[in-house]
Amino acid sequence: ENIAEFDIRGQAAAKEALELAAVTAGRERTNKGMVVERRASSVAELDREQLGFDPYDCIREVENAYSREGGLAILYGTLAPRGAVVKTAGVRPDMLCHRGPAVIFESETEAYAGIVNGKVKPGDVVVIRYEGPKGAPGMQEMLAPTTALKGMGLDSTVALVTDGRFSGGTAGACIGHVSPEAAAGGPIALIEPGDIVEIDIPKRKLNLCVAEAELAERAKRWKAPPPRYQRGYLARYTSMATSADTGAVLRPRG
Repeated sequence: ENIAEFDIRGQAAAKEALELAAVTAGRERTNKGMVVERRASSVAELDREQLGFDPYDCIREVENAYSREGGLAILYGTLAPRGAVVKTAGVRPDMLCHRGPAVIFESETEAYAGIVNGKVKPGDVVVIRYEGPKGAPGMQEMLAPTTALKGMGLDSTVALVTDGRFSGGTAGACIGHVSPEAAAGGPIALIEPGDIVEIDIPKRKLNLCVAEAELAERAKRWKAPPPRYQRGYLARYTSMATSADTGAVLRPRG
């Protein structure tokens, strides 16, 4: 029962799974509603040409892993003291390390408009802030900006950093979950246009190239913007939500 080799649970394969795995492309209609040419007696008889893919390339053994590291990485640095998340599996090799000037947007909507209207150039680092659990509120997905970058051919030269989040299908140098978030006074709130942001995914670094003394001065001047919701449940959520690194849980003030 070769299919047991692919069972991630390490258990014996179900009868139905074995029958399905033994079906190959062809012309004979089966009682399962499939059209087949023949039924193989085992997965070992199936080859790449018959299936259209290599069955041994689905769930791999450790020795034949897709990459030496996992598909996600946690970055730390002066821009993300409590961490940020990047899907390394979706980042081009030439974008694993990137250094560029910040182009700042205060919301997802503003970022999308700025990108499609040409405010972002190759080499830039798009910063979308106040989209974290407290700021959004709710930490919505940054789908529109990433789609715009890809559609305009900028995803190969532009990085994106946000305290918001991404979907599992995001591609490109997109770093999210930056903590502490902007609405909590994190360093992402202190970035000014043109500041250099340095990304080094292999070394797990995300840094804002601004002197510590200058950041301290900016922190003194920083004031939290008015909440997007002034009443109701979302106003209460905004006042109590923590940043992504602690799970965006609610903690009473005081």
